Amino acid sequence: MFRHSHPIPRGGFAPALVERILDDALASPGDPPVYAITGVQGSGKSTLASQLAWAGRARGLRVLALSIDDFYLGRRERNALGRRVHPLLATRGPPGTHDVALACQSLDSLRRFQAGDSVALPRFDKAGDRRLPPSRWPRVSARPDLIVFEGWFLKVPPEPESALQVPLNALEREQDADGVWRRHCNQALASYTPLWQRLDRLLWLRAPGFEVVPRWRGEAEDALRTAHPARRAMTPEQLGRFVQLFERVSRQAERSLPAIADQTLLLDAERRPQP
Repeated sequence: MFRHSHPIPRGGFAPALVERILDDALASPGDPPVYAITGVQGSGKSTLASQLAWAGRARGLRVLALSIDDFYLGRRERNALGRRVHPLLATRGPPGTHDVALACQSLDSLRRFQAGDSVALPRFDKAGDRRLPPSRWPRVSARPDLIVFEGWFLKVPPEPESALQVPLNALEREQDADGVWRRHCNQALASYTPLWQRLDRLLWLRAPGFEVVPRWRGEAEDALRTAHPARRAMTPEQLGRFVQLFERVSRQAERSLPAIADQTLLLDAERRPQP
């Protein structure tokens, strides 16, 4: 467990903590290492990944930050899932809405990188709710020294079938009364195993509880609204429904990750790392 007594600075984690995490990442097995960061929505995963990339570059290292978000299925594929299995699967984010094979292929290509190679990495346009065409994917033309991979449910295992019987929240009661959606998402977790096997080390940004997620996600919405005034933000009602899509798996992460994560960074309700 990372123990830290310095406050989190505005806009990111304290530089000394970032440097210690970078040391841990570089000591991971793998050639190059794939260092994974997981945590609930709004916990600071992408911020920390970006800070690690900048800190690595300051040391003269090539550090590449990737997100599971860039491997979402496209809107057409998710809509097809929604028609075939359950309408909630048209919403991106939960297990079963990612292209696991593409994520594995991308990591494998980076690890097999040879001089003269060029690897294109997928990018997902969240505003347009679509994966960008390959012609717009950024290309990597040098072998990375470290790959940082972040996502909200990394290495979370499925729940037992018995745990799925009772709806967990209003969304499950009202829109998944028969349990088809939650069973599909739970079964889909097992399909991510090939991707999890490519992650060499896992850091868990542990929130004090799922109860902080609506506020954290709301703060992220506020930041997006400020950065992109033309973007339509979610209403409080939409936000409350949205986070319920992630509640079941987030609570399963809270139960299971203490035995799975290689390192844990405890956060308080203000995202301050705790000693």
